[in-house]
Amino acid sequence: MTSQTVLLIGAPVDCGKARNGCLMGPDAYRTARLGGALTDLGHTVRDLGNVWPDTTDVAEDAHLVALPETVGWTRALSRAAEEALRQGTAIFMGGDHALSLGTVHGAAAHAAKVGKPLFVLWLDAHSDFHTCETTESGNLHGTPLAYVTGRSGFPEFPEVPHPVPEERVCIVGLRSVDGPERAALEATSIRRHDMRDIDEGGIAAPLRAFLEEVTAVGGLLHVSLDVDFLDPAVAPAVGTTVPGGATVREAHLAMEMIHDAGCLASLDLVELNPMLDERGRTAQLMVDLAASALGRTVFDRPTPRGL
Repeated sequence: MTSQTVLLIGAPVDCGKARNGCLMGPDAYRTARLGGALTDLGHTVRDLGNVWPDTTDVAEDAHLVALPETVGWTRALSRAAEEALRQGTAIFMGGDHALSLGTVHGAAAHAAKVGKPLFVLWLDAHSDFHTCETTESGNLHGTPLAYVTGRSGFPEFPEVPHPVPEERVCIVGLRSVDGPERAALEATSIRRHDMRDIDEGGIAAPLRAFLEEVTAVGGLLHVSLDVDFLDPAVAPAVGTTVPGGATVREAHLAMEMIHDAGCLASLDLVELNPMLDERGRTAQLMVDLAASALGRTVFDRPTPRGL
C-alpha cells in the first residue's frame, strides 16, 4: 500500500435539516480515532481542524431551512476542499449532507485546475436531487447532487462553473426517493442502483463498472458516504433512518474496491448524529469504513472491543 497524505477537515454542518445533532459529528470521528486508524496504516495524517461558514448577506427564506447559513457553509467548504486537494486526500468529517454542496463544488474546481475529470460516487438511501424550488421539506441536505450537477434552482448559491457531468455520477443504495426526484433522475444519465439491484446482483458488479470508467480516464473520485447508506440495525446514529440498507460486509467491500481502484481523492462522512448513537458504534463503523477506503484489509482489521 502506498503511503498518502490525508487531510482531515471537520465540517460541523447542522443546518441542512430541522433536527439538530450532526454538528457533533467531527468530534465523534476524532474520539473514534479516525486519524489514528489512518496513521496506523502508514499514512501521514493532518487534522486541519474545523471549517466555519462564511458570513453572507443572503436573506432568510420562509420555506428553506437556514438558507443563509447553508450558503455560507457552501462557500467556505468549497475553498477548503480545493485547498486540501492540492495537498493530498481530503476527508470531510460531517456534519449533515448539505456539506457536500461545498465539498464537491471545491473538488470539481480542483479537478478542472489539474486537468482531470471528476467522478462522484453517492452512497446514500436518498438521491439528494431536489433543488431549492422543488424541495417540499425545505431541508437543503436533500439538494447537493442536484446543485453540483448543474441543475437550475439555486439562485442564492455560488455559481457552478464546473458541473459534474451526469454520466460521471453513480448513486448506490437508494431506497427512499420521492416522486419529483424520481422523475428528475429518470430524465438524466446518472447511474442509480437501488437496494433491489444490490439484493439481486450484489454490490460489486455496478461498483466495479463505475470504478473501471474512472480509472480508464485517469479520473479523480469523490465519495460521499451517508450513514443512512447502511442499515439502521448496524448504524442507528442518523436522523433519516430507512430500513433495508447495506450490510457491514457490503459497505466494507465497497470501500475496499474503492481503495483497490486507486482513484480516491476525497471522501465525505455525513449525517452522523452522535445523540442517536449507541456507545459510539456508528461512529466507529464509519471510521472503519474510511480505513478500508484507505487500505485496511481483513488481515489487519482490529478485533472489536469486548470480544
